[in-house]
Amino acid sequence: MSAPQVTRPRGDGPTAPRPSGPAAEGERPGRFGGLLRSVRSARRRRWLYALVVVALLAEMAVAMVTTAVEQTPTIDEPVYVASAEVYLKERSFRYNPEHPPLGKLIIASGLVFTDARLDADFVGSQTALGRHVLYESGNDPARLMLYARLPVIVLTLLFGLVVLAFARDLTGPPGGLVALALYAFSPDVIANGSLATLDVPATGFLLTALWLLWRARRRPLLCLPLAGVALGAAAATKMSVLPVIPVLTLLGVLSFWHAHRTPALDAGPRTPAPDARPRVPEPDERPQLPALDARARIRLLAYGAATAVGMALIAVAVVWAAYLVVDPRMRWAAPDNVPDIRGARGRIAAWLPFPEAYRDGMRIQFGFEYDIWQGFLFGRLYEGSLWYYLPAALLVKTPLGMLALWTAGSAAMLAVRRLRPAVPYVLVPAAVLLAISMHGARDLGVRYAVFMPMLLAVAAAGVTLLRRRPVHWATAALVCFVAVSSLRTYPYYLPYSNEAFGGPSKTHQRLHDSNVDWGQDLGRLADHLDRRHPGERVWLVYKGAGVPSYYGINASDPLRAPLGEVHGLLVVSDSAVAKADGRLAALLDTSTPIDDVGHSITVFRRR
Repeated sequence: MSAPQVTRPRGDGPTAPRPSGPAAEGERPGRFGGLLRSVRSARRRRWLYALVVVALLAEMAVAMVTTAVEQTPTIDEPVYVASAEVYLKERSFRYNPEHPPLGKLIIASGLVFTDARLDADFVGSQTALGRHVLYESGNDPARLMLYARLPVIVLTLLFGLVVLAFARDLTGPPGGLVALALYAFSPDVIANGSLATLDVPATGFLLTALWLLWRARRRPLLCLPLAGVALGAAAATKMSVLPVIPVLTLLGVLSFWHAHRTPALDAGPRTPAPDARPRVPEPDERPQLPALDARARIRLLAYGAATAVGMALIAVAVVWAAYLVVDPRMRWAAPDNVPDIRGARGRIAAWLPFPEAYRDGMRIQFGFEYDIWQGFLFGRLYEGSLWYYLPAALLVKTPLGMLALWTAGSAAMLAVRRLRPAVPYVLVPAAVLLAISMHGARDLGVRYAVFMPMLLAVAAAGVTLLRRRPVHWATAALVCFVAVSSLRTYPYYLPYSNEAFGGPSKTHQRLHDSNVDWGQDLGRLADHLDRRHPGERVWLVYKGAGVPSYYGINASDPLRAPLGEVHGLLVVSDSAVAKADGRLAALLDTSTPIDDVGHSITVFRRR
C-alpha cells in the first residue's frame, strides 16, 4: 500500500499544508497580533492612569468637603460671603473694596442656591455686615458657608488638573502623577481650598496662565489670548498677583519668539541612514536653524512684544468685565477709609488702567502695608514683620517628603537640559512671588505663599526624568510619606505642621493666626463642652468671626471680671495664647491646660 500523497500548492517553493477549520480562521499574522496586543496594553494603561487621577482628586474632594462641613466660619469668610450677597442683591461695591470682585462672584455662584436674606437698610462695617448676614438675619450659617465654599472646592479640584497637565507637558505621564499627588495631599492647599476665601482661586488662575504660556511655545495664537484671560482672572480675584504680571508679559514674548523661531518637530522629512537606529526627539527639541539677521530679530521681537501687550490688554479687559458684571453702571463712591498714598505706590495706583474702585482698593491695601502688625514665630511675639517669616513657616507647615521633592525637582529643572526652558515658567514666578511676599507687612500665615505647593508640585515632577532606578523608588517612597503625613492630620488641615515640628498639636507653639487658629473650631468647641464639661462655668477668649452663643456656648469674658472671680473652665484661642499679656497672661499663669479642641483652642482649668 502506497503512502498518501500530499498536494502542494503551486508557487515558488514548498509550503506546509494549511489546516482548515476554526483554528485557521482565528489565526492572525504575527505582526498584526503584536500591534493589537500593544494597543490593548496602551488602552489598559490609559484607564489605569485615569483611575489614579480620579482617586487622587476624589481623596482631595473628600478631605475638602469634610473640612468645609465641620469648620465654622474663619475670620475672613463672613466678610466675603456678605459682600457676595451685596453683589447679588444690591449690585454694589461698597463692602470689601480692598479685594476685586471675581473671587466673591465665585463664592456668590454657590450662594444663589441658598436664597439668603439680606437687610437692605443695614448700616455698619463689613465685619458687622458679615456677622449680621450669618447670625442675625434668620439665615442658616452652616448651610450658607457650605454653599459658599463649594465653588472654591470645585475650582481647587480643577486647578489640580492644570497641575497634572502642566507637569505632563514638561516630563510625561509619570511626572504628572507625582505633581498631582503632591498637590492633592498638600495640607495647605486642602485647608485653604476648602474655605470661601481668595488665596487659592487667585493662585490657581495664575498657575493656569503660566501653563498656557508654556503651551504657547507651540500654539501662540490660541494659548496667548487664553493666558491673558487667566491672568486677568487672577488680577480680578486678588491684587497680590499684580507684581508678577511683568514677568508673565516677558514670558509671552519668549513663547512667541520660540514658536516662530523654531519649526514643529515634524516639519521637513528626514531620511535616516539604512542602519541608523530610530531616535525619539525630546519634547522641546527643535532642529538647528540658521541665525537671523539683526533686522529679522528686531521684527520678531516687535511682533512678540505686540502679542504680549495684547495678552495684557485682554487681562485688563477681564478685570473690567468682573466689575461690570457686578454693576454695569459702575457706580462708585470712595469710602472714608481710603488712605492718601503718596510716592511710587500712589503713582502706580493712579496710573493702572483699572476701574476707580480697583485703584481705591489698591490704596487700602497699601495702607495696610504701613500699619504695624504683630507676628509670632517659634515662640517669639514681635511687632512688624520678619523677612524670613514665610520660609520659616513653610518649613514648619510643609510635609517633609514634599520639601525633599521640591528641592530635588527644582535641582532637576536646572540640571536636566530638557527641563531648563521651563525654569522661567515655573521657578522664576515662584521666586518672584516669594520674594515679594517676604517683604510684606503681615506675618499672618502661609496662605500668602500658597503658590509654593502649587508651582513647586510641577517642579517636583522633574525628578521622574532622572534615569536612575533608585531615584524612582525614592520618589515613590517620598510621595507615600507625604500621603501618610497628610492623611494623619485629617480633618485638621489648617493647624498642620510636619513631624519634625511635632505635628498639628504643636503648631501653636511656633506659629499663630491662619497657620493654626482662624476661628474655625467654634462648633467643635460647643460639642466638646457639651460632651465632656456639661453644666460647668465657662470663660471664653475667642479669636474669630463666629458668635459663640449661636452654637450654645454660654460663656463670660474673663478679661472684664476680677481675677478672683474667674474659676472653672478658661477656654482660649491659641492665637490669643500666643499674644497673651497683662491680664490674660496672669490668668494663664494660674491655670492648668486640660483639653485641646481642633489643635486651635486650649481648655484650661482655673481653681
